[in-house]
Amino acid sequence: MCTFVLRISKIEFYMYKKKIPLNLDCGVAIAMEVMGGKWKSCILYELEKGCKRPSELHRHFEDTSPRVINQQLKELEMHGMIEKTIYPELPPHVEYSITDDGQSLIPIIRMLEQWGNDFRPKMVRILEKTGMAE
Repeated sequence: MCTFVLRISKIEFYMYKKKIPLNLDCGVAIAMEVMGGKWKSCILYELEKGCKRPSELHRHFEDTSPRVINQQLKELEMHGMIEKTIYPELPPHVEYSITDDGQSLIPIIRMLEQWGNDFRPKMVRILEKTGMAE
């Protein structure tokens, strides 16, 4: 796989080059590029409550590895949904905060949460029917 460096605001991001390029003519594809990922919506929802250090986010999302959370944070930062602030002190202090663009996704995330809550009974039946219920 090829990698490339993307420079945004003097920050380097190492990302894998995608085999299928992003379709910039499709709003859903753009939205999924920004929001897609199991933890991105959860991270944004948590950062709406206030700035968080990476370790706070790792503890909050204990069902996943710090590596996964860090990757999702990098992607959200690259897309401008969150900001990373590095305080010049020893030891270095890092905090993430939600940007105005990230804040604009919160109503959408809330609607998705409501839809999920409404669909839960059907999902339980589907999982029971297919033998996938826990």
